[in-house]
This record gives sequence, C-alpha cells and structure tokens, in this order.
Amino acid sequence: MKLSGSTALITGANRGLGRHFAAELLERGATKIYATARNPEQIDLPGVEVLPLDITDPEAVAAAARAAADVDLLINNAGISVPQSLITGDLDLIRRELETHFFGTLSMTRAFAPVLATNGGGAILNILSVLSWLGFAGAGGYAAAKAAQWSLTDTTRLELAAQGTQVSAAILAATDTDMMAGYDVPKNNPADVVRTTLNALEEGQLEILVDEAAATTKANLSADVHTRYPNLA
Repeated sequence: MKLSGSTALITGANRGLGRHFAAELLERGATKIYATARNPEQIDLPGVEVLPLDITDPEAVAAAARAAADVDLLINNAGISVPQSLITGDLDLIRRELETHFFGTLSMTRAFAPVLATNGGGAILNILSVLSWLGFAGAGGYAAAKAAQWSLTDTTRLELAAQGTQVSAAILAATDTDMMAGYDVPKNNPADVVRTTLNALEEGQLEILVDEAAATTKANLSADVHTRYPNLA
C-alpha cells in the first residue's frame, strides 16, 4: 500500500488517533482524505474532505461508500469505551461497544470492499487494542468487542485476499487520547503510534504490534492462564 497519492477514508477523525492519521497522511502526500465523524462539525483539520458518518447506522455507511467511491485506503478507527462489568453492568452499553467495534467495522468493510476492488485492491487498517487479547475486569465489553474485531480482521483478510486488498491490524496499548484521559497509566504518544503504524502498513505488515505491551501480550497468548492473569494465582 503506497500512501503517497492514496485516497483514504478515516472513521472517528474528529479527535485522537483519527485526527493524527489524517494529519500524517496529508504529510505523506495523500491525494484526498475523507475525514468522518458522527459530529462532523468537530473536524477542524485543514485539507480534508469532511463527511458525516455514524458507523452503526447502515444508511450512513452506504451513503459514505457512495460519496467516497475513489477510496483505496479505509482506516477503521472509530470506537467508544463505556467501562462496564460484564456481570453487573448495563447490557445496553455493552451492546453499544459490540455494535461499534464489531458490527460497525464489519459494516464499513462490507460497504467499502467493492469500492476497494474497483480501485485496485487497496488496504483496510483496523485499529485494535491489547485488550483484543487480554481481559480486563470492568472493561469486559470493550475487551470482548476488540477480540471480536481481531477475529473479524483475520477472516476479512482471508475473504478479501482474492481481490488484492491488504487487511492489516494495528494493536496498541494505552495511548494519550481523549478516550484514555481519565486513566493514570503510562501512555503512548499518538503521533508516534500513527507514524509506526503507517510505516508498517506501507511495508505490507498484516499484524502491526505498535508497542512493547502489544508484543508482550501477543507472546503470552500461549502461556498458562495464571501467567496471563497473575492475580488469579
């Protein structure tokens, strides 16, 4: 996937990683960038084409695919975090996380797969989390949704290979965005995350381990459950 001269659509581009992706793609010579958000008036980056888009709304997704028929790079970045206990939390909020991260990503992928095929194959980049591979008490809905999104990424990669579409995933730990503002933990610099991810995307990497936490978590997937969750010991 060559970023210079590309036409990209980024979901959740009004802030955080989405805005950083748009800015970095402009720096790398993208021809056009569709910056989308549920509240498009919040997009303030010069040089992008703004589209309204709620990825959980099938009609909005279909409209975006019609409006952005020249896209050859889709970045599925939009997400929400509504921390809930799986045992006692609000099921409607847990469903919202699954609707956004899994069904929203799937809806975008289905809508843009024929667009990408028409435009030579291109690429899809899904933004995942170390919680795709690691449960976290109090954020079980988010972790389950991200695990489902990881599985979706693997399967759509297989299904879209025949049309020449590269499907990559970026897996990262806590990053300094609005979503993580209330957490007092070490955080990645979002600009560094975006540069690392786009470099790897251009190299053709399919599973991009953005930081050390992602690499360690992936390496521990085959470990005993007590190793992965030492608090259970």
